[in-house]
Amino acid sequence: MAYRELPPPEALAPQVCCLWWSTGAGTRVLPDGCADIVWTGSRLIVAGPATRAVIPDLPPRETRVGLRFRVGAASLGLGLPAAELRNLSVPLADVWPDGAELSERVGEALDSRGRLELLARAVAGRLNDAPDPDPLIREAVHELARPRARVELVGRRLAISERQLRRRFEATVGYSPRTLARVLRLQRFLRLAQRGETDLAWLAADAGYADQPHLTRECVRLSGRTPGALLG
Repeated sequence: MAYRELPPPEALAPQVCCLWWSTGAGTRVLPDGCADIVWTGSRLIVAGPATRAVIPDLPPRETRVGLRFRVGAASLGLGLPAAELRNLSVPLADVWPDGAELSERVGEALDSRGRLELLARAVAGRLNDAPDPDPLIREAVHELARPRARVELVGRRLAISERQLRRRFEATVGYSPRTLARVLRLQRFLRLAQRGETDLAWLAADAGYADQPHLTRECVRLSGRTPGALLG
């Protein structure tokens, strides 16, 4: 499988983390707190924020392209609460009134670059009419990305109750602050492992887990695999 990420156009960078393309059979996709719009080879779909691993059922010889929203930005571009898409992959036509028309135009594009340009232009048009991002959510996401972050302390620092913070997270991120903290911790573990470290106890501590069994439980819960199997 080949996979490549590209930086988004400058105007989209505050809400979009990357454009991407992929070829080959679908591989296990782990939760990352983001949502994507994906050209599957036959139509555009929205892949909502996930709390478990997904293995896409996609044609192996098709080139897929996609646009990935930053954590907390999908609701602005898609125009609905992110929690409505949690753990779902739905046709873009079910989300945008003109989704079917855009899907047809993307399918008619000559190559992957043309498809990405059409997709980026469509999202830019949506974001032009969207409200400004919630600065409190962005700050909370930044805080929760730290090892051993505690939701109650984040809420206290931002002067917002846990209930209010959860409600705003459900709308913008797609799940609770505690779930996002777990997802970001798993992603931190994977980034540390990519540097070549193999000691799981060290990786668990550095990523912010209480101990190696905690890492194992969370890996199985979020990815469906043990840490060793996941890294292998």
